[in-house]
Amino acid sequence: MVRISEDLIRRRAEHNNGEIFSLEEVSLHQQDIEKIEHIHKWCRDLKILYLQNNLIPKIENVSKLKKLEYLNLALNNIEVIENLEGCESLQKLDLTVNFVGKLSSVESLKQNLHLRELYLVGNPCTEFQGYRQYVVACLPQLQWLDGKSIGRAERIQALQELDEVRRRVLEQEVEYIEKREKQKGSGLREDQCQDQNHPQINQSVSENQNGTQTHQKQDSSSKSHTDTEDQEREFWEKPCPFTPESRLEAHRHLEEKRKSKDKEREKPEIKLPRTLITAEGRVLNINEPKMDFSLTENENNNCMLLDLHVYRHMDTSLLDVDVQPTYVRVTVKGKVFQLVLPSEVKPDSSTAQRSQTTGHLLLTLPLAHGEVKPKKPIARLTSATRNQNTEKETRAAPGRELLEVEPGKSLAECLANIVPKGKDFSYKPMQLSQPHHHCGVEERPLSKDFVDDPEVPPLI
Repeated sequence: MVRISEDLIRRRAEHNNGEIFSLEEVSLHQQDIEKIEHIHKWCRDLKILYLQNNLIPKIENVSKLKKLEYLNLALNNIEVIENLEGCESLQKLDLTVNFVGKLSSVESLKQNLHLRELYLVGNPCTEFQGYRQYVVACLPQLQWLDGKSIGRAERIQALQELDEVRRRVLEQEVEYIEKREKQKGSGLREDQCQDQNHPQINQSVSENQNGTQTHQKQDSSSKSHTDTEDQEREFWEKPCPFTPESRLEAHRHLEEKRKSKDKEREKPEIKLPRTLITAEGRVLNINEPKMDFSLTENENNNCMLLDLHVYRHMDTSLLDVDVQPTYVRVTVKGKVFQLVLPSEVKPDSSTAQRSQTTGHLLLTLPLAHGEVKPKKPIARLTSATRNQNTEKETRAAPGRELLEVEPGKSLAECLANIVPKGKDFSYKPMQLSQPHHHCGVEERPLSKDFVDDPEVPPLI
């Protein structure tokens, strides 16, 4: 049994920031609630209350909701209309598909002066002869009944025939109450009821029965049936009237079935060990993390390159690399990536690198067999090559004077003996043109007003 709790209402009051004291609308539908309680204490300002599709058997604890304007109790187990006199602002009441058989209880709504709409579709009382006339005559404030407007002529005629209609309604009501007492006493259990008095229910029931029959045909084609399946089929095949007891029993049955399935799901699954290498020793290709990869061969370095597209933001500690001579195994967060190599490699010389931009894992796998190809030689300029290049540049750029370097000498000697091409230089010591010059700097003459101070030290 599901109880209305403060936590339940608070979770349904997200649009009101979880505050329930000022709540004006709350939806508690499809919660398997079996009793209306606490709402009149916690939500005094409530205007709209949704309680449809539950298991509520009685209208109670709502009379203190003075501001309540709309109450939805469709698809419940209510049999009597009662305890709504205190809802002074009630304008709309929905009791669709309940079990209201005591039609005279509708007179309790006379005190709800603002009531404008009433829905009783799918209740046993709607099958009574004179049902609509009786309700229209008893509730003069009503404007809509079961979605149909009430005209002035219809109301006048209903009031004129009220005594006769009331007599017929009360007779049918007594018969229904006696029938209900027999049903309660016999303890009939629940089913997808085929009650002729409820065409709307029959439609949904027939759909469920069609699904059950289809399932039964599939089961009949099989040779063996378990005891659970037999009991399930027997439960749904046995006919019974549509009553609050049968509906409640069906709910209990479905709830037990759901709980049993949940228990089965909670059981730990026994995982079979993964087969990475068969009993015959054959290594399998496995890609459990479902990551892209590329395997290429580098002929220059005589190795293979495996580029595994690891997720960019994955921590490197979650990777485990194992290189074997014939295969590579990389464990990514417990999921295995295993690849058989086309050639044998050297595990000890293999390297693994992680890209800081893409996050990819690059494995360099040197080949164990095969010729090691030498690297291509790097061209170096010799003196003859320089002379040839110099002549080419001279031809390409005539008029430009180039320098010549003598072969067979060290770099320092060559730099010291660089001379222009085609010219002869004689090396003579450097001489100064004037004795007062020092390093090519001319001394300025003394001014007329210059006075030599002996205390000032001379410039060095």
